[in-house]
Amino acid sequence: MTPELIADYECVCGEGPLWHPGEGRLYWTDIDTGRLFRYEPATGRHEQCYQGEMVGGFTIQADGALLLFRARGAVKRWQEGELTTVIPEIPEERDSRFNDVIADPAGRVFCGTMPKGKRLGCLHRLDTNGSLTRLLTGIGCSNGMGFTPDRKGMYYTDSPKREIYLFDYDETTGALSNQRVFLRTPEDDGVPDGMTVDAEGCIWTAKWGGSCVVRYTPEGVEERRIHFPAQRVSSLTFGGED
Repeated sequence: MTPELIADYECVCGEGPLWHPGEGRLYWTDIDTGRLFRYEPATGRHEQCYQGEMVGGFTIQADGALLLFRARGAVKRWQEGELTTVIPEIPEERDSRFNDVIADPAGRVFCGTMPKGKRLGCLHRLDTNGSLTRLLTGIGCSNGMGFTPDRKGMYYTDSPKREIYLFDYDETTGALSNQRVFLRTPEDDGVPDGMTVDAEGCIWTAKWGGSCVVRYTPEGVEERRIHFPAQRVSSLTFGGED
């Protein structure tokens, strides 16, 4: 498999690609410059569609709008240039920002934050009623997440620890339990960053500093490795009608 260059906006930290099924387009963010981009495979067109505060991650609403997770713990709803505030800020995250988020099968959003100084990052859960719950603290850098096909497990990445965890996940309540290490990346093999799960239950993780993405079986065995002409591969997703 050979990567094909689609668009080059000289991103400082290109992140969080996400397929928008309603539009047939791929969105992604450049965190440091506060930009959002989108690409339409059917036409080959791509463009910058947003400029503002840093967007560490985003999800897609049922009506097609994007939910932007930004600096200071702020959450905004964005639809073709119109911004609406969902959460103005999280007081304890005023010096931080969100980093990597994922909508769960029930519509909640699990959203991680960056460390700042001696204060480590956290993992929060934003429920569909707007309430926010802090689930984990002491995180080196909250990163890639994904759900097992049977919706009974959730993967979660702490990049500086080079570990991907597997939790028991309750779809009814959004609760996480029984944390265990699913995979530990060797120090000479890049840092696990963004990730996704495929239809066969295998996980794909991007290797920051490793110039590749790697597919692991549900047992944690490396199944394939795809190299990229970039040192810092940050994230990945699947897109298209199938």
